[in-house]
Amino acid sequence: MERKFKRLATPRAAGAAGVVFAVLTAAAIVLVRVALPGGGDAVTLDAGQRSGVRTALELVPFSGIAFLWFMGALREQAGRAEDRFVATVFLGSGLVFVATLFGAAAAAGTVLGENGQSTSFGGHFAYALLTTYAMRMAAVFVIATSTIGRRLGVMPRPLVVIGYLAGLTLLVAGSSVPWSELVFPAWALLLSVNILAGRRPAEAPPAAPA
Repeated sequence: MERKFKRLATPRAAGAAGVVFAVLTAAAIVLVRVALPGGGDAVTLDAGQRSGVRTALELVPFSGIAFLWFMGALREQAGRAEDRFVATVFLGSGLVFVATLFGAAAAAGTVLGENGQSTSFGGHFAYALLTTYAMRMAAVFVIATSTIGRRLGVMPRPLVVIGYLAGLTLLVAGSSVPWSELVFPAWALLLSVNILAGRRPAEAPPAAPA
């Protein structure tokens, strides 16, 4: 009974956490992009822009927590059938992504200078961490997840292809294509909806006879 409940709960946990992560991350990115359209250049922020940045900074910690839960639930689905090499890349890229995301949020907080004057260094540093480093780690995470899903047969082929394309886009685009960072939460939302729609987790291979 406990094992059956675990099989039912883990995919739902992954799907729910993925939806929360996707929504919060996309909202934070949009708020920062709208408030700082110049990519972090020193500007005078009005009350609405400052409020937008503050709201984004408050969303990021919860986004990171949801992502860790999402990542853990996805790894649980793979079980003992996961490839250790790909699983290590999956885990490492996910953890580095969260670290750089938090770093970008902390740097973005420095743009809220006194009298509404943002600081150029903090803004550029935040954008560099987000678009150059965090999104590159996100690309590795997407590719590793798609590889695991393909090998275990728990992802439909179109979703695997979309995952590889999303990973390559994040890996190549970087800071040269504004708004390209929204590709990651969009992929996470698509994967989460697929999980919630009823995809079964991977079955662990039977133990070898003694």
